[in-house]
Amino acid sequence: MDRVNREIGRLTDFLIQEQGPDGRWTFCFESRPMTDAYGILFFRLLGMGEEEIQGMARRLEGLRDSDGLWRVYPDEKEGNLSATLESTLGLMAAGRLESGSPEIEQIREWVRFRGGPAQSSSLTQVMLTLVRLLDWSRLPRVPVEILLLPRWLPISFWDLVGYARVHAAPVLLASHRRFSTRIPGLPLDLSGWGKTGRIAEIRQEGELTARVNDLIQPYRLGRRLAGAALARGERFILDRIEPDGTLYSYFSTTFFMLFGLMALGYPKRHPIFRRAAEGLKSFLFPMGEGLHMQETTSTVWDTSLIAGALTDGGMKADHPTLRRAASYLAVHQHHRFGDWSLKNPRVWSGGWGFSDINTINPDCDDTASALRALAPFATSHPRWKQGVYWLLSMQNRDGGWPAFEKNTDKKWPLKLLQQDTAPAWTDPSSNDLTGRVLYFLGRVARFDLSCPAVGKAVGFLTQSQEKDGSWFGRWGVTYLYGTWAALTGMAAVGIGSAYPPVARGMKWLLDVQNEDGGWGESCRSDQERRYIPLGMSTPSQTAWALDALIACSDKPTPAIQAGIRRLLELTEEKGIAVQYPTGAGLAGQFYIHYHSYRYIWPLTTLANYRRKFGGKL
Repeated sequence: MDRVNREIGRLTDFLIQEQGPDGRWTFCFESRPMTDAYGILFFRLLGMGEEEIQGMARRLEGLRDSDGLWRVYPDEKEGNLSATLESTLGLMAAGRLESGSPEIEQIREWVRFRGGPAQSSSLTQVMLTLVRLLDWSRLPRVPVEILLLPRWLPISFWDLVGYARVHAAPVLLASHRRFSTRIPGLPLDLSGWGKTGRIAEIRQEGELTARVNDLIQPYRLGRRLAGAALARGERFILDRIEPDGTLYSYFSTTFFMLFGLMALGYPKRHPIFRRAAEGLKSFLFPMGEGLHMQETTSTVWDTSLIAGALTDGGMKADHPTLRRAASYLAVHQHHRFGDWSLKNPRVWSGGWGFSDINTINPDCDDTASALRALAPFATSHPRWKQGVYWLLSMQNRDGGWPAFEKNTDKKWPLKLLQQDTAPAWTDPSSNDLTGRVLYFLGRVARFDLSCPAVGKAVGFLTQSQEKDGSWFGRWGVTYLYGTWAALTGMAAVGIGSAYPPVARGMKWLLDVQNEDGGWGESCRSDQERRYIPLGMSTPSQTAWALDALIACSDKPTPAIQAGIRRLLELTEEKGIAVQYPTGAGLAGQFYIHYHSYRYIWPLTTLANYRRKFGGKL
């Protein structure tokens, strides 16, 4: 316990020193190559940002593995086709790889061996088409008229979740106009790189087109209908540009916005693009090897989680650090109605987004975390209760919570749109979101099983448990994350280890504990939908598993004690164990290394261990 106390003190002192003057904490939201490669293409197309281009190029070079390829997570079995294609093109556009060089020939031969661009992700193929390296005829086409279908029809653009819509809308505009443009430094074509078609999804394309045509037939007005759809798409995009100029506060959406609006005739020097470029420059995070283009910034998320962890660690509410954090979070509560309100009308805005750039896209996870951090100041924060009401109002009909939009779980996007991006098209209830909201409701808001919302949520988690006792996590890696969230959530509302699903979940955690006492799970679990051990322990995953066992146990068992010893060691380690991505975005394509997690989750878990068992040791 002395070691635990010392580590809590060390982590607390470090985080106090890292806080910004306005109360925020700024840590990197780090992904692998995609955003840096696309960032180079974005600035090169606009003819600006040479310093930023070279900074991102240096990071791309640093991410290249010894076999000359790029991966989206460190233990990926072999090079990632999409990441390698994207990184190669990014370095060519930056002037760091030359077409026809031995390096390029080696990469091209490997790409051809892997099946060519046709085997890359659908997102990569769209990018290749936009920069005139593939032809639109090789991609499945979604009729632009889908933008006009009202929400109450069986198929509608609004059946997609918000972050999918803002990616899809610009691509729909470019696809309809068959727009593409060359970027200096890139090859003229991909001849010799292997197959470029994607024939497998032609049947799905035909079925979706037929369904959309059937639905719009009563309103068909020839070419005027397509024109109305293009205007609707343009307005959709313009209405969702954030004050900093980015689209919906994401890099990738802003990247596609550039091509979508250019397809409508916007010139490269349009003020919208210039403002977007300046906004994206604020996403760049200095890394040891260069600059990283973050997909977005994580300031609200990091600040709320750190404030909660410091509170767990014993910091009093009147401490200046917590007061500054509370002031920062209070300012960033949302006041505007966003797309979330379309399926959740008659509820005032009151949530929080992931980033302080975000003003119209709140989510349940950030809202629960911010409300928890602000709880000590609730009496002086007039809209705290409104945040709780908003969070409760977002519960899905199945009892779980989504990330962004209520009851957005239709099946047609999963069947008729690109399969490799299926997890991102809709926003069904997830185990991790449901567990984390339950944790807030039980531990902070003091709700229990007498509350109908709590009972429905517990029912959802009970039904969604895997046969082996684990829970799948959507926004973290993966079964460790989901199981932690489910168990801590149920424990917070008074459900103990006598409840069979809880007992099975605890047993599963013990079964997958590493010999060194910690826990570690590979990103491959997310791809293959089964638990795959990483082969080493990571700080965040060890903390999650321990936190769950602590919450559900009456005494500090040998397994918990071994885990605490390993966690104390991990907080001092460097290298791959503390850099491994444990945040999930899109299976097999996008994972996140939160630089804050090595501090947040060990502090939270050690504090909970001390609070529960400190008097029993």
